[in-house]
Amino acid sequence: MSSNSQENLPKEKFKSKIGGQAVIEGVMMRGIDKASMANRMPDGTIDLEIWDIKSNNVWYRKCPFIRGIFSFLTSMIDGYKCITRSADKQMTDDDDEELTKFEVWLNEKLGDKLMPVISGIAMVLGVALALFLFMWVPSALIKLVDTYIVPLSAVVKNIIEGLLKIAIFIAYTSATSLMKDMRRLYEYHGAEHKTIACYEHGEELTPENVKKFTRFHPRCGTSFIFLVLFISIFVNTIFRVSWANVLLRVVIKVALLPVVTGIAYELIRLAGRYDNLATKIISAPGLWIQRITTREPETDEIECAISALKAVIPENKEDDVW
Repeated sequence: MSSNSQENLPKEKFKSKIGGQAVIEGVMMRGIDKASMANRMPDGTIDLEIWDIKSNNVWYRKCPFIRGIFSFLTSMIDGYKCITRSADKQMTDDDDEELTKFEVWLNEKLGDKLMPVISGIAMVLGVALALFLFMWVPSALIKLVDTYIVPLSAVVKNIIEGLLKIAIFIAYTSATSLMKDMRRLYEYHGAEHKTIACYEHGEELTPENVKKFTRFHPRCGTSFIFLVLFISIFVNTIFRVSWANVLLRVVIKVALLPVVTGIAYELIRLAGRYDNLATKIISAPGLWIQRITTREPETDEIECAISALKAVIPENKEDDVW
């Protein structure tokens, strides 16, 4: 969206607590007491699911730094479930016609348990890949440089390692954006952001209105991931995580993840709630990376985001003011 068009938009009226996530051919939204997922089905219709979510009134949901850990885990689990369920919805009867012998054997042995098993394996592999790319690879590379090329101080190694993580993250997201299916997912991601922005500005939720707004949002998961990678530099330095053994270093960094995510969550809350120089600095890198992880959406994608958002808006909108 051009700067000139954005200047003509009404001023933001409030900061919403509602957040969302792009899924396969759809959008998931999470409100105060309800969550929803709207998917564009193969026949062109929109399928909408709505479910109640557990209360946020427990102490660990309110306690600063601790609440970030539980919010992160909840988002990961719920997001993965929605991704899996949305993928299932894209399956048609035609998809079942040409099964391989191995697929037939799996169906016979596992039956209804087939998809949960496959999803579980995919989740384990995904976590393993993340640990390998963002924890083992940077540490191993720095260890090689320190041992065989030039000795480095612990602080310098932590800084270079953190920059490598960020570089890997940007390279990974850039590579996935070239894939047709992922590009479509990033368009739904843009639709989610633009719809929430439209709602926060008090505009009627129509595709025409939503298109006017920016696809960049300070409370995005992309911004959160960047903050986690950046903050890990300081946490690993403060706690003096050993470089003696790469595997041991990875284990310790995993153990420190709750500390890192807790700090990142509080910063992302500040960035989403306030608009000043400090929060703009915090948000800037994540907003830049969103140029990769979001795309301008089509009308049909915006319609899904609108359906999902409308389903979780509380009756008393004052409850949704952050």
